[in-house]
Amino acid sequence: MTVPHPERAATFEAFWPVYLYAHRKSVTRGFHYTGSLSAIVVLVLAGLIDLRLALLAPVVGYGCAWIGHFGFEKNRPAAFSQPIYSFLADWKMLWCFLTGRLRGEFERHNIERI
Repeated sequence: MTVPHPERAATFEAFWPVYLYAHRKSVTRGFHYTGSLSAIVVLVLAGLIDLRLALLAPVVGYGCAWIGHFGFEKNRPAAFSQPIYSFLADWKMLWCFLTGRLRGEFERHNIERI
């Protein structure tokens, strides 16, 4: 599959397969899930304890995701070139994983998982 650069994706629908291709390794996806779910926990705790803690949510979320990209996938996070689409795709990927639909998304776009 020829995957365009993330910055060339004009719509979210065009960006989604680019995003999937950048997350072929299960370990990278695992770091994303950990980051996203941890960010939710931080936001809940911020609401219960101190709203200033909410500032840590993006640090936790993106920090985990970037460990996966730089340490394992060896690619540049899409958030650098398409921050809004990347943010939305993070949550779509998590939702697809939790609902058992992620494998089908990879297959539909003919992207091999590693």
